[in-house]
Amino acid sequence: MTSAPPPEAIEAALDAQRRRVRELGPWFHNLHLPSGLQTLPEHPLGGDFPRFKWLQIAPHLPEDLRGWRVLDVGCNAGFYSFELARRGAQVLALDVDPHYLDQARWAAGEMGLAGRIDFRCAQVYDLAGEPGDFDLVWFMGVFYHLRYPLLALDLLARRTRRLMMFQTLTLPGDAVDGAPDCGIDERARLCAPGWPRMAFIEERLAGDPTNWWAPNAAAVEAMLRSSGLQIRARPGHEMWLCTPRADAQAARAMWQPQHDSIVGEGRPSPAH
Repeated sequence: MTSAPPPEAIEAALDAQRRRVRELGPWFHNLHLPSGLQTLPEHPLGGDFPRFKWLQIAPHLPEDLRGWRVLDVGCNAGFYSFELARRGAQVLALDVDPHYLDQARWAAGEMGLAGRIDFRCAQVYDLAGEPGDFDLVWFMGVFYHLRYPLLALDLLARRTRRLMMFQTLTLPGDAVDGAPDCGIDERARLCAPGWPRMAFIEERLAGDPTNWWAPNAAAVEAMLRSSGLQIRARPGHEMWLCTPRADAQAARAMWQPQHDSIVGEGRPSPAH
């Protein structure tokens, strides 16, 4: 039997870990490290973020994700990637910020999960040139930061084999079933409560210039349906768990040529 390390060695290791957490700061995810140390226990959003969101979502996901390929878009410091990897998934985690990716790679090593997660610095739009799909697409906290949000949703919906977990900042208001047709002279109906709409943010929201859009719940659900997804559950505020629609190809037929032109599929090169 190996003897336990002396208390002074344990405290020295904890001190080194605390220093590394400080060096890698500032943090946005409060990660619970195996040592008991947390990266941001006093979170400005209140509560244990994003763990409290995970606790709402977790019961809606399979406990065993072995054999699943997962895409985590906007992974930040990796909280959700770690939880999904613990359930057995192989995760591709994307973020555009090298600072967060440094945090995530270090934390993956501390948690013994480095072999199950591939962290990459990439935009969601980079997927346009990548083949393949994913059993689970994790698309939380990114949609409203995108200049071209519906393009991103369409790219991801086409790559969703089983489930998509979607979350976005929203406008107040309840969702309604699909909005009916509207005559050209009846556009006042577009301002009615419950009509799908999305507010454009020209300057900044909450001091953040990367906040571009705020859809209402009706718009979120309409966009999910039009991208070929169906809503299976609403685990919590501003969260939707989706599966591919059986008629996904028909749902995409109207906008498919535009999508293919944007990503360069199925069209000849322009003449010079």
